[in-house]
Amino acid sequence: MAAWYRRAMDALYLACVIVGTTALVLISAVIPYAVFTRYVLNSAASWPEPLAVLLTILLTFIGAAAGYRLNLHMNLSYFADQLPARWRRVLDVIVQLLMALIALFMIIWGERLVEVTWSNTIADFPFLSVGVTYLPIPVGGLCLLLFIIERLAVGVPPDPIPHRDTASFD
Repeated sequence: MAAWYRRAMDALYLACVIVGTTALVLISAVIPYAVFTRYVLNSAASWPEPLAVLLTILLTFIGAAAGYRLNLHMNLSYFADQLPARWRRVLDVIVQLLMALIALFMIIWGERLVEVTWSNTIADFPFLSVGVTYLPIPVGGLCLLLFIIERLAVGVPPDPIPHRDTASFD
């Protein structure tokens, strides 16, 4: 069961990375286009800025879940590292449970935000529901919660990127 869950979380992690990376690449294309139309063509396009904001929301919530899975977020672990191993494990469980509360908050209140704003539209994208733009909040919260469950039940996932020892010069 643990191996199956780990493989499922590997697949979810890959999906989060693909979504986050795609959003970042699109942001990197849309913003220069906006600058080009504004300053070179002297006719600013109205859609690049709101699209960049929507992509940033996607990148933030989905990408953050992927970053959390591999512990890539900035953290202050100096004092925790000074504790004996047993107390570090207790502290880690407390941190994971607090993060699970944050994930549940994102799921519950994010879903309510999606529901409340579903019938509204965005001025620059009248075909797009505002609720759809807020979907990354509960989806990111669900991904985060699943990654937290993985850490608590199966353990910390292995780093998918092999790292060479920086001290050796092969």
